[in-house]
Amino acid sequence: MERLTDVPESLAQPADRAQVNDYDSFAEAYSVENENNLVNACYERPAMLALAGDVAGRRILDAGCGSGSLSAALRERGAVVTGIDASAGMLALARRRLGDVVALHVVDLSDPLPFAEGAFDDVVASLVLHYLEDWGPTLAELRRVLRPGGRLIASVDHPFVAYAFQDPRPDYFATTSYTFDWTFNGQSVPMRFWRRPLHAMIDAFATAGFRLSVISEPQPAPAVRELFPDGFHDLSTKPNFMFFVVEALPSATGSDDC
Repeated sequence: MERLTDVPESLAQPADRAQVNDYDSFAEAYSVENENNLVNACYERPAMLALAGDVAGRRILDAGCGSGSLSAALRERGAVVTGIDASAGMLALARRRLGDVVALHVVDLSDPLPFAEGAFDDVVASLVLHYLEDWGPTLAELRRVLRPGGRLIASVDHPFVAYAFQDPRPDYFATTSYTFDWTFNGQSVPMRFWRRPLHAMIDAFATAGFRLSVISEPQPAPAVRELFPDGFHDLSTKPNFMFFVVEALPSATGSDDC
């Protein structure tokens, strides 16, 4: 089975610093592809927005905001958005799109976040967690900057797809990396992702202090069939991404406000 081609929103944690530079160098081409393709523009991003629901007035951290497509959509719906990304090149494109109405920061998700405890009502992490070998420190930081009851809304490569169809490995239960080359405008860039079984994802959320609210495997909207007749069938019948909504529990120290 061939997997649909997708473009994750951003590099959350590249395999090495050289990849950040490479990512910066093809940021413009990446942004154009991400803006208009089937999987991101017509499937993944609408699914994230549907899970977010009514965001008017909510303080939202877009963790791995890339060139700002999701941030812009959340802002249009009334959210107060802050964006972070490891790529300065991608943030330059986000600034061009968003102007000064969204605070943007160069931050690697493997590092501590420059925000106070409980600073946000929601965090969105669109196709970024699968860049991380260890979700633990990142999820702990995301929990820290969320108020109690706040939501982390995340999309990742579907664990079944990542196991069976992307550089297959014999052990579904192991956390392993795989690499492949993306090509934009004739430029080939090596990328690395980490795959883990579903139970490991759920365990990581729980360990970080989150309660699982939603696991979603949404279908594309029927109208997409007319725009992308060739890709619609694959997207409708084969797993591609998995979506989570998890809620931040009060901290064990009891220091969170109600």
